[in-house]
Amino acid sequence: MNSLQLKNIFTGYFPGDTIKDNYPRQVISGLYSEVAPKTMSSPEMIIYNDDIISDLQLDESYVKSKDFLNLVSGNVVQKGIVSYAMNYGGHQFGHWAGQLGDGRAINLGEIMTDQGIQTIHLKGAGPTPYSRTADGFAVLRSSIREFLCSEAMYHLHVPTTRALALVSTGEQVLRDVMYDGNADYEKGAVLARIAPSFIRFGNFEIWASRRNDEFLKSLADYTIEYHYPHLKDKPAKYLSLFEEITNKTCDMVAEWQRVGFVHGVMNTDNMSVLGLTIDYGPYGWLDNYDPNWTPNTTDLPGRRYRFGNQPVIAQWNLLQLANALYPLIQDKDALKQIIEDFGTRFTEKYQSVMRAKLGLFSQLPADVSLVKRLEQVMFICNMDYTIFFRLLGDINAEMTSQEARSLIEPALYNELIDAHEDLLIAWLETYLIRLKQETVASQVRKSEMSKVNPKYVLRNYMAQLAIEAAESGDYSLIHEIYTMLKHPYDEQHEFHYWFAKRPEWAMNKVGCSMLSCSS
Repeated sequence: MNSLQLKNIFTGYFPGDTIKDNYPRQVISGLYSEVAPKTMSSPEMIIYNDDIISDLQLDESYVKSKDFLNLVSGNVVQKGIVSYAMNYGGHQFGHWAGQLGDGRAINLGEIMTDQGIQTIHLKGAGPTPYSRTADGFAVLRSSIREFLCSEAMYHLHVPTTRALALVSTGEQVLRDVMYDGNADYEKGAVLARIAPSFIRFGNFEIWASRRNDEFLKSLADYTIEYHYPHLKDKPAKYLSLFEEITNKTCDMVAEWQRVGFVHGVMNTDNMSVLGLTIDYGPYGWLDNYDPNWTPNTTDLPGRRYRFGNQPVIAQWNLLQLANALYPLIQDKDALKQIIEDFGTRFTEKYQSVMRAKLGLFSQLPADVSLVKRLEQVMFICNMDYTIFFRLLGDINAEMTSQEARSLIEPALYNELIDAHEDLLIAWLETYLIRLKQETVASQVRKSEMSKVNPKYVLRNYMAQLAIEAAESGDYSLIHEIYTMLKHPYDEQHEFHYWFAKRPEWAMNKVGCSMLSCSS
C-alpha cells in the first residue's frame, strides 16, 4: 500500500544537539535536538484530512491502518528516521525571550512530493529539551481548534500550515485554562501538521543572539536551497531572501485582514519564513467589527496583537528578522528600505483587498476615503464583519439607500440610535453613487464579491460547540464543520444556519469570546 516514506532532510543538513538525553536545557551545539515522541496509551483517530491524503496519493487502507495511526500519534517512529525538535528563540509580546524551541512539537521527518518538500510534525507528542517547565502535551480542546482553523484558512485562500490528522491519546493532561489557579485534567490529543517547513523568524534570531554566524549562514542556505531555490545564484541572495520573506508576510497579513482573522499571538517565534500562518493558539475571527479586539487574554490590557495592529506588528517582527540576518547581509540601508517598503506595499495591498470586498473593479482616489468611512461605520454601528460584506453583494446601484439598508439589517448586533442610523445611510448613499461609476453587471459583481467575502468562517462559538461535543465522545460536529469550511465561499444551503451572528450566550462564555494561551 502507498504509505508515508519519511526522509532525514533537515537532520541530515545540520549539526544536532550533542546531548541525547531529553531534559530541559539551553541547547548550544545544534539547530535541533533528537527526541522521540512519548508513547500514548490508547490513541484513537478523530479526523484526518482527506484532501491531503488524496494529494499525497495515500491508499485508504493505509490511512485506516494501525501503521498510520501509530505514526500520527507518535507511537512509532519510522525505522532509520531521526525525529527532532527545532532550536529557536523569539520576541514575545515585544521582549526578547531567549531560547524557546519546539517545547511540545516533534518533527517526524520530511517527504518529497510533486510540490516539493513537506515536513510532518506532531504537536502535543511529549516533552523535548525546549519544554522548560511544561509537559509537552496538548489538550483535545486546543487541538480541535487548530485542526479546524488551519483548514478553514487554507480554503479561504490564506497562506497556512495544514492539519493532517487529529488523534485523541487516552491521556489526561493538567491545564489551568484561565491561569486563575483552577487547574483541572482534560483529554489529551496529538495534532499531526504538515507544511513545507516550520522554520520561524526565531530560528534565525537565536543564532544571531549567540553570535554564531556559521549556524546562521547554514540556516539561510538551507532555507534558500529547499524553499527559495530561485535565489541560489543571486549575488545578494541573503538580502533577496529577506525581501521575499517580507513580501510574503505582507501578503499573508493582508489576507488575514480580508477575512477578519486575528492571530492573537504574533510573537516572532510564531512567524513563518515562508509567509504561512502558523501556531493557532488564542485566535479568533471578528464578529462585530472592532479594530481593537484581541482574542488573547494574555494580550490584555495593551492589546498589542489586536486586529487593527497586525500589519504594524508584522513590520516590527520583520525588523527583528532583519537584525538577525544583518551579519550575512551587512547592508543596513538596504534592509531599512525593504522594511519601509513593507508599509507602502501593505497599504496598496489592503486597498486592493477592500476594493474587491466592496465590488469595485476600477480604482478612484475617493475609494480610500470610502473604505476609511466604512471602517468607522462598521465599528460605531456594531456590525458583523463577515455577514455585512457577504450581504453587500446583494446591493445594486439602482437601489435606494433605504433598500440597501434593509438588505444589510442581519449584520447589525443591535438597533441603531438616530445618529448612527444617519451615519450608515450616508455611507450607503455614497457607496450607491460609487457603484454607478462601475460598468460591470450587478450579477457579475456579486459573483466576484462572493469569491473574496466568505459566507462561512470558524467563529469561536462554533469551535467551542465542537469541542464540548467531542469532550463527551461525539465527533460528528467536528466533521460537519470541517466539511462546511472546505467551501466557505459557496452558498451551501444545508449549512445556512451557520451563517449567523455570534449568539448572545457566547458573548462572555470561556472559549467563545476570548481565550488564553493554555493548550
